Amino acid sequence: MLLCSLNRKFANNCKKMERKDPKQQIEESIKQDLRYLELLSHSYPTIADASTEIINLEAILNLPKPTEHFISDPHGESDAFNHVLRNASGYVKRKVNELFGDTLDKAEKKELCTLIYYPEQKLQLVKLEKRDLNEFYRNSLVRLIGVCREVSSKYTRSKIRKELPKDFEYIIEELLHESYSGYGEKKHKYYQMIVESIIDTRRADAFITEISKLIQRLAIDRLHLLGDIYDRGPGADKIMDTLCDYKHFDIVWGNHDIEWIGACAGNRACICNVLRLCMRYGNMSTLEDGYGINLLPLATFAMDTYKDDPCTEFAVRDLIKDGSLDEQTMRMLTQMHKAITIIQFKEEARILDRRPEFGMEGRKLLEHINLEEGTVEIEGKVYALKDTNFPTLIPDSPNKLTKEEEKLMTKIEHSFRASEKLRRHIDCLLSRGGMYKVSNSNLMFHGSVPLDADGQLKEVEIEGKLYKGQELMQKIDRIVRNAFNTELSAEKRRFSTDYMWYLWCGPDSPLFDKDKMATFERYFIADPKTHKEKKGYYYQYNNDEATIDMILDSFDVEGTHRHIINGHVPVKTTKGETPIKANGKLLVIDGGFSKAYQPETGIAGYTLIFHSRGLELMQHQPFRSAEEAIKKGDDIKSAVQIVEMSEHRMYVKDTDKGKVIQSKVENLKKLLYAYRNGLLK
Repeated sequence: MLLCSLNRKFANNCKKMERKDPKQQIEESIKQDLRYLELLSHSYPTIADASTEIINLEAILNLPKPTEHFISDPHGESDAFNHVLRNASGYVKRKVNELFGDTLDKAEKKELCTLIYYPEQKLQLVKLEKRDLNEFYRNSLVRLIGVCREVSSKYTRSKIRKELPKDFEYIIEELLHESYSGYGEKKHKYYQMIVESIIDTRRADAFITEISKLIQRLAIDRLHLLGDIYDRGPGADKIMDTLCDYKHFDIVWGNHDIEWIGACAGNRACICNVLRLCMRYGNMSTLEDGYGINLLPLATFAMDTYKDDPCTEFAVRDLIKDGSLDEQTMRMLTQMHKAITIIQFKEEARILDRRPEFGMEGRKLLEHINLEEGTVEIEGKVYALKDTNFPTLIPDSPNKLTKEEEKLMTKIEHSFRASEKLRRHIDCLLSRGGMYKVSNSNLMFHGSVPLDADGQLKEVEIEGKLYKGQELMQKIDRIVRNAFNTELSAEKRRFSTDYMWYLWCGPDSPLFDKDKMATFERYFIADPKTHKEKKGYYYQYNNDEATIDMILDSFDVEGTHRHIINGHVPVKTTKGETPIKANGKLLVIDGGFSKAYQPETGIAGYTLIFHSRGLELMQHQPFRSAEEAIKKGDDIKSAVQIVEMSEHRMYVKDTDKGKVIQSKVENLKKLLYAYRNGLLK
């Protein structure tokens, strides 16, 4: 009876609403929102203020969609990364060709592009080569203004004004938003005099530098970085320096980024792994020069402990055996490499002793070594060891650190925690980053979304509760941040730092998603079968369109043209692999920025451009060096793959930002109605 009564009451209310006239409905809606509108009225206190803002916002909605730039897995290759940012994956070069295709020859266009990419360095060369410097300044200024006007055409004056350098704010704004045509000879002379005055006052170098950097900023409206800033390349700290000064970007954390976040939080296993990878690739510059990590205690310990050990299995990778390191340094690196690797296995075992819920008991392999026979038992099978020298293994407690190792780790941990620059970079990763990102119908993550054998979202247990899909990503995101939350208990923070190591190598980690991390096997066992790491089910189903749609639905990604964009696994073009999967709904854009991957991938990375006309995938060839680019005008050779082009141009109103603006316009119209009808003063 009660249910029937409620149903009748609801039906009567609906009939009453139907009988109300539109004006009455509007006023009731405004009354419901009156508290919000009162707050809004503080920003727009008059009819004129509200009307002006509506006009401005509705105009913005009809601007072309700005360009988004997707980059994945730079792996510390700062020169290549910075060059791709400077040339916007070829976007700047394309604009130069469109503007000056018939009026400039190939050499002049190349020189102009190089000037935009590296203004300070190029100007130094020009002064040594050019006889008529004023003529060079005159031509360059006019051309740069033309390029800047072209790349700024998608933005409002207000937005451009925020990007302008203070020293030349008025001059650049005047030159950008006016043109010679229609103003006659007087206006033409006016602009000529601005250019001549810049040269006469000896401000040409500064002006060229600032407008070139402005072009770089305006060429990309938003940068999406899909993880693994850190790893084997020598310039991860330089990439982070660039990003910390960058305005419009976001980051999806990669497995190597999480390792560095964990190291900064004091996770000793993460610290060891960071050091091990740097030793493996001879990359001490990031540690010592970049972050001021004191490696002297490790070097001293390693040379003393392994002085008679050839450390054959710990030799520096062939990649850097180019004469840049002398024999003595190479020898020291191999000793440091072995020392920190053994300590890493011990530190990992200590985490597993604390966290049996990780289900990785079988990875405590030091306790399965038979020193007398020189063997190790793994999953019930005995293997001969390639290296049998373990001077720091305590027979009854192989996972326990020696006194010397404990003392060493205390010093190294302090060094990581005390690095102000590292903490600043990690703060940037935390404030701008996360486990995933959804933007304009694109779902971005670094590795995978764990799936079960049936291709459905896998439930993962964390702290006694089950999570899957979007909820799993959100839970992990909170765990990472909790490691730095001083308001939480020490045990809560300890779990968070431990879990960051699990994210590096745990079977159910979205950033790893393999059955095991076979680090021990690759160093100590010859049988290649033991080196194999079986990938999770995501990598079996990621070419299935129905599965990708299911994942997109689970993350509430809407839109006719929606995609997953991720990196992590390099696309091996030499073996016929393609970055475009699931009928174009999944795009894998890790193509090998890292030089270590390039022999396998055959290229030097992918980047993705999403502009008002659609999606373009850029396939890049290896980048030699910034020096070559400046001296010879060499650019990264890139090939364009059209992923998806729209019949109709996209506008701001078609984007996520457009939805926010449209909502604001609707509220401002309500405010306007409230003013005009006396509902608000």
